Amino acid sequence: MKHLFLTWFCLLGLSGACAEATPPPVRLGIVGLVHDHVGGFLPGLLARKDVQLVGIVETDPALITQVAERYRLDRTLFFPSIAALKARTNVQAVATFTSTFDHRTVVEQCAALGLDVMMEKPLAVSLADARAMAAAARQGGIQVVVNYETTWYASVHRGYELVHGAAIGDLRKIVVHDGHSGPAAICSPFFLAWLTDPVLNGGGALMDFGCYGADLVTWLMDGKRPTSVFAVTQHLQPAVYPKVDDEATIVLTYPTAQAIIQASWNWPYGRKDMELYGQSGALRLPDGTSLFLRKGDARETREPAPALAAPYQDSISYFAAIVRREIKPSGLGSIEVNVIVNEILDAAKESARTGRRVDLKP
Repeated sequence: MKHLFLTWFCLLGLSGACAEATPPPVRLGIVGLVHDHVGGFLPGLLARKDVQLVGIVETDPALITQVAERYRLDRTLFFPSIAALKARTNVQAVATFTSTFDHRTVVEQCAALGLDVMMEKPLAVSLADARAMAAAARQGGIQVVVNYETTWYASVHRGYELVHGAAIGDLRKIVVHDGHSGPAAICSPFFLAWLTDPVLNGGGALMDFGCYGADLVTWLMDGKRPTSVFAVTQHLQPAVYPKVDDEATIVLTYPTAQAIIQASWNWPYGRKDMELYGQSGALRLPDGTSLFLRKGDARETREPAPALAAPYQDSISYFAAIVRREIKPSGLGSIEVNVIVNEILDAAKESARTGRRVDLKP
């Protein structure tokens, strides 16, 4: 009888511990529906139990109808403003799918309401906006995360480990390729309208895909700013993209390394790949899971790229852990790295405009 009592007591204790170990769902809102990446984010969010969608801020009736019907959402989930969302729900944080230009307004409003924010890349249309957002976040005590697809690539993180483990010697050159055949053929009218607007997007391919390279390079260089930026942009499809560039090459110089960022809406296929060259070897990262190492003149060999551990394996898990204050934003998605990204992009736009190298002040 005594043994039965002890067994029952232990089972009760374990049950209670399990209940305590399972936190309540993070209450998440969505702000804006004009960014097509919301179409990949929403299904994943709705399928989860650790995160709960409590509302969507959008004012375009056509977009509201489209999303409500596609995902079978109740119309009561839609709100006209962030203030209304906060007043009528218990929202803790928001994921933002507005134009890049609207990121600053969203962060400033959320900072005043104590709501953490995750937005699609890049952080801002300009360095001035990026700095204002960082200041608002500090003042409001909120966390801000920038979501890049490449943040969740196992190959990228393994490549970082190998570089910092001296597997290829001191880093000397980084080459990053990002882009696709252009948004005109693949993006919705809602997305295309602002993505090809020089104010709402801050530029064209340079902003849309140049930010990936600037983010990766800044992270690989441990947050160091380049000493200079030189960029060339082109309009290879002027009839399709009359207002913004569709081709960009950015060269970043560092005291001991160089980075080349190739951003394009003219690739014949979609790509997000990178090459890292050191004094004694090189790494080739053709996709999110593959990694190849070459030492000197030897033939390259495949290196394992283990899957990322929780909560770093996807944007929703990562952001939920941040909202619960289990971790802090760091690395590729951090606001510190992404303010530098916007500094690089601003300098690249100025260089492309003037045809001259832009030297960054210490």
